[in-house]
Amino acid sequence: MSGTEPVSPIPGIIGARPPGHHWAGEPVLPVSPFGQVRMPGVAPVGVRPEPPADGMNPADDVALHQIQRLLGDSLSLAGGPGDVAVRLRAALVQAQPALFARLPGGAGWQVEQLAQALTWLVQNLDQPPQLVAACGRLGAVLAECGVLPQQLQLAGAALAEAMRAGLGANGWRQDFDEAWRSTWDHAYEWIAHAMASGAYRPVAWTAVVVGHERRRDDLAVLRLRPYLPMPYRPGQFARIEVSELPGVWRPYSLCGDPRRDNIVELHVRAKGEAGVSGALVYRTQVGDTVRLGPAEGDMGLPGSGRDLLMIAGDTGIAPLKALLSELAATGDRRSAVLFWGARNLAELYDIEDVAAIAGACRRATVVPVISEGDADQYASGLVTDAVAEYGEWSEHEVYLAGPPSMLAATSAALRGLGVAPDRIHHDFPE
Repeated sequence: MSGTEPVSPIPGIIGARPPGHHWAGEPVLPVSPFGQVRMPGVAPVGVRPEPPADGMNPADDVALHQIQRLLGDSLSLAGGPGDVAVRLRAALVQAQPALFARLPGGAGWQVEQLAQALTWLVQNLDQPPQLVAACGRLGAVLAECGVLPQQLQLAGAALAEAMRAGLGANGWRQDFDEAWRSTWDHAYEWIAHAMASGAYRPVAWTAVVVGHERRRDDLAVLRLRPYLPMPYRPGQFARIEVSELPGVWRPYSLCGDPRRDNIVELHVRAKGEAGVSGALVYRTQVGDTVRLGPAEGDMGLPGSGRDLLMIAGDTGIAPLKALLSELAATGDRRSAVLFWGARNLAELYDIEDVAAIAGACRRATVVPVISEGDADQYASGLVTDAVAEYGEWSEHEVYLAGPPSMLAATSAALRGLGVAPDRIHHDFPE
């Protein structure tokens, strides 16, 4: 949606204060003998104040704390951050329907993020450097999501209306309205500036680890929650940095359901305790933070209606699990068959989750293939042989993920089965 398309109007704010009238409980600012309103701590006209020790104007400090108090009081009176966030999102969806469609997560998760943002804003308003920096980071990630500055212009009016609706016509005050609108005006300028300059600097997301499971001695499944919305498509990967190795970034597939929430799942296998993989598997705990770069890679579900063949090796199950999640979330009617090749049963570390997601799809089948030892109820042998025996694949779109040697051998086998090279999709190993 372009910024020039008409939008639904945000209802106006009622109950403006008559000139000279003070609302009950409103602080009355002192007036100088010359009839000028004087902020506390500000010297009268003609008197040169002593410079503050920290270089800041005390009047600015007083004004910020007064606005902060107005924001906090009105947010509490309007029902709290959660209730206000519900009304704010509803007003913005009505005014800019395409806005939240560009952001990851469902309505519930987006409301939660808005509530956290309102709380953070009130708590940090008296720290301008932090406020400017946070707005800059938010603007950069919104630009990555495809949000346009024009789509945010009505957010101030929507925010004031969300507050007023919680207080009712008789509870809303003009100073509340002015505090929220002026705060948003400043925030919008910082956000819009970052959105415009985002193309000239790299964007990274800080994420907290909310889950860490060792599925094997050398393998862990991590769940990360970025503090800010992170856009990605199922099948893509991102580079990860851990705090103990600053400046070292390693790529990992992003497994998750971006339509539902902003949780990113990583499947990490470590060859040893060193490096980023070793840190993620052996030394990362819930509550730690990592940094993620922008999503990369072109592997994603095609727009065509062709059925799908997926073949995974080792942790290559992660991006293909994400593609299955997309099929389930959208109710896609295409058939999908996922072969997961493993040396032994222990390497099927995520089979329960994968099978559950396949069961939620309209037409999906998971075929584990064990190449060594006891296969139990699963197929045995090489995964390429199992694929050849299962059916005919020349009309399918094929997706591969796994170690480089597996990608090369499987691609060659598929071409031998009559699958055109342009229908075989995988990211190129680094």
